[in-house]
Amino acid sequence: MKHITLFFAFVVFAYLSTTGDIMAEEQDTGQKLTPIVIEDGGRGPYKAIALGEETLPKFTIYRPQILDDFGPEHKLPVLLWGNGACADSSAMHKLFLNEIASNGFIVFAIGPFSSLNKPPQMGPMGGERKEISLLEALDWAVAENSRESSVYSGKLDTDKVAAMGMSCGGLQALEVSPDPRIDTSVICNSGVLNGPPPDGLKMPVVSKDSLKQLHTPIIYIIGGQKDIAYANAMDDFSRIEKVPVVMINRDVGHGGTYAEPHGGAFSDAAIAWLKWQLSDDTEAALMFRGEDCGFCRDPQWKIETKNIK
Repeated sequence: MKHITLFFAFVVFAYLSTTGDIMAEEQDTGQKLTPIVIEDGGRGPYKAIALGEETLPKFTIYRPQILDDFGPEHKLPVLLWGNGACADSSAMHKLFLNEIASNGFIVFAIGPFSSLNKPPQMGPMGGERKEISLLEALDWAVAENSRESSVYSGKLDTDKVAAMGMSCGGLQALEVSPDPRIDTSVICNSGVLNGPPPDGLKMPVVSKDSLKQLHTPIIYIIGGQKDIAYANAMDDFSRIEKVPVVMINRDVGHGGTYAEPHGGAFSDAAIAWLKWQLSDDTEAALMFRGEDCGFCRDPQWKIETKNIK
């Protein structure tokens, strides 16, 4: 129980300290829904922006700025993101999420767009606000994709969906992963707890038995043995038998590389996985497949796989 308590205390501390550093990059424009450009739009082929939508007030969207390149023949896969500490702001992860979006994805991250310039509010673990389901954003995306007057009409690939999250947000992703609309899961610095959370902490309802409900490929991106989620994540990996699973570790601890330029090495791993799983990118697949895979050759990564053909 002490380990679990330390786990969440660390998440809250890391979230607050990192957010303060990152948010200093931008000034509040005073216009709630005015899009912002982060790190010149990212390094991918599509310059990204972060924005809010009045009809989706609980989420921040990261997507390519210009949508003209997307349509029936080239749609944007949908990514659903839960934040560290289940917090109501994606500010800690915005470099990471922006970089992913610049590679041709649309990300729906929990937390209103205005929260990128405001102190974060803790989520279910603090129990002071109603829990938000990542599926709320997916329902919105499906509706907007079908609405003829929407800027997203016919541009979103709602048949290619990833549930993603960091730490407590990773549990939010695991909670919705059994939904038949989810095509892959990306679990960062997280794993299912062995036992209930401490009294007073409200968390996503997931257990080790929940892993049996997984029906699509899943990757764990973990910060090595220094990561306080390491033991839980490795235990998850040992239990998952029915679906393809990758465990990839980099010795950076629980804070990952989210605060590094463009989200650091964690961005590279997540983007490669998403391109393979949601865009059928055969070159990206080679980063994970076989004894000579791309991440196998990188001494800073340790990769283990199961059920990967």
